[in-house]
Amino acid sequence: MKGQSMHQPSPRLSVGPLQYWWPRERVLDFYAELADSPVDTVVLGEVVCSRRREFKLADWMALGRQLRAAGKEVLLATPTLVAGEAELRSVRDIAQQREFTVEAADASALGVLLQSGTAGFALGPHLNIYSPQALREHAELGATRWCAPAELPLASVAGIHAAGVAPQLLTEVWAFGRLPLAFSARCFTARHHGLNKDHCDFRCRDDADGMLVRSGEGRDFLSLNGTQVHSAGVHALLEPPARLLAAGVGSLRLSACAEGFAHVLQVFDAVRRGELESPQAREALRELPLPGELIDGFAHARAGMQGSDVELQT
Repeated sequence: MKGQSMHQPSPRLSVGPLQYWWPRERVLDFYAELADSPVDTVVLGEVVCSRRREFKLADWMALGRQLRAAGKEVLLATPTLVAGEAELRSVRDIAQQREFTVEAADASALGVLLQSGTAGFALGPHLNIYSPQALREHAELGATRWCAPAELPLASVAGIHAAGVAPQLLTEVWAFGRLPLAFSARCFTARHHGLNKDHCDFRCRDDADGMLVRSGEGRDFLSLNGTQVHSAGVHALLEPPARLLAAGVGSLRLSACAEGFAHVLQVFDAVRRGELESPQAREALRELPLPGELIDGFAHARAGMQGSDVELQT
């Protein structure tokens, strides 16, 4: 371990919207724990499937007020894939509230935000922003923070930052959790069970971390999460704070898993404070009951399934 001055800059910690459908009481308990955690920012909202209706906008906003009272910055995220008028109405409702910053997940949300005259919005990780020119265009529209696409290498994020596109923008990178890789209007989980999306029996509630898919050779390959396909591995970006800051990264986004997440937050907090070095932090995460092996290939411009100290097996 290494000591680090508390006054030395370090990235903020952010918890992204829940990707999985957990029971209502479990969700409430989860956010109650976050209120007492070292997290700086919490992004709320149902971003995967509009059929997950246990929490309505009023519920998310009530949670947001509780978290804000606990000293957390709160954002409200729009759905990742807008596939109909009902979902577009949901986006409009989120955009029209003025209590919390809105995180736009797709182009339809951007359009609604601009039409409603909303300023100071955030850009979610699934928008196609891969260049200084694209980021500059969004900044000119009113964005004040962006979460880089999960597959964008850290060196590319640093290059965009070095271009001086919009120094006022807070740059965030995906630092922990299974990675959403593909989206569909159909439900992968329902289809696996021989059901259709409109009569899915809400089977994704049975999979607290998604449904694991293995290759023909028996290797963990992907994970199904309703309308999304995720990585089987758990992305974990454990870089020294100075390296992250040099790349322009001001915030690390962590995506929740069913077990051990409170300890995950402690590990990342210790790393950003300089109290734990990357190899030791990686070992600490491996001791937790995480849903998959640790990977970070995308961040280092390699195959996404690779980890920092494990070669991809073929």
